[in-house]
Amino acid sequence: MRLGLSMALSHDTPEGWARKNVEIGCRCVNFPVTCLEGEEKALAYANAAKAAGLAIAELGVWKNPISPNEDVRREALAFAKGQLRLADMLGARCAVNVVGAMGELWDGAYKENFTKETWKRVVASIREIIDDVQPKNTYYTIEPMPWMYPTGPDEYLRLIEDVARDRFAVHMDIFNWMTTPERYFFNENFMEETFAKLGRHIKSCHLKDVRLEQPFTIMFREVACGEGAINLERYAKLASKYDPDMPMIIEHLSGEDAYLESMGYVRSRLGEWA
Repeated sequence: MRLGLSMALSHDTPEGWARKNVEIGCRCVNFPVTCLEGEEKALAYANAAKAAGLAIAELGVWKNPISPNEDVRREALAFAKGQLRLADMLGARCAVNVVGAMGELWDGAYKENFTKETWKRVVASIREIIDDVQPKNTYYTIEPMPWMYPTGPDEYLRLIEDVARDRFAVHMDIFNWMTTPERYFFNENFMEETFAKLGRHIKSCHLKDVRLEQPFTIMFREVACGEGAINLERYAKLASKYDPDMPMIIEHLSGEDAYLESMGYVRSRLGEWA
């Protein structure tokens, strides 16, 4: 696998950015330039990554292409297409988003996220993004979330079938699917099932941890690697089984020091695969 960070790290030049990532042990990167910043800047960073041997794992979208607000939805679709187009030009592994939410927050939890009409909106939005861009060198992917489609591997398979586009694939964040005691306590079994069903479709992964809190009624807290109960070794082994160069992106930490500390921990713990 190839470890990377979701944070760009402090730097002054594209070459300095790439060098710093290599020095701390990264072998892949989240691309730090968006489609709104110009092709010249994007190519400078892409060339620096290539020269340093860093794979471009993903370009983030993080917008709401099914928003009930028409202006928000239109802007999200345009940005998703722009990011997918840039990912294709750079040969990135994928452009990644969530399916979106039926409320004000782009990633919010709403009852309306789980209707038949919402499913249709999700499928239509993914098709529109891929059909408008027609990517040849990358994939549009969806990251699982705890409170929106798809809620498990079978539902993701159904989504792949309904979208029916060769350039639609999977971004795996197994931690976001730790939504029941069964999945949490028997996470190795759930990971085995998930990778057996989706492994060949996965283009990039997130890496973190989950801890079950004791207060009622039930609370799963996202935590740094090693502070939860998820079998990270099994996760790395399964990902590497389907792709020896699978990107694994450490995310959602506070500040550069926390990312550097986590990278050191993960490299030590997962040395066989890292």
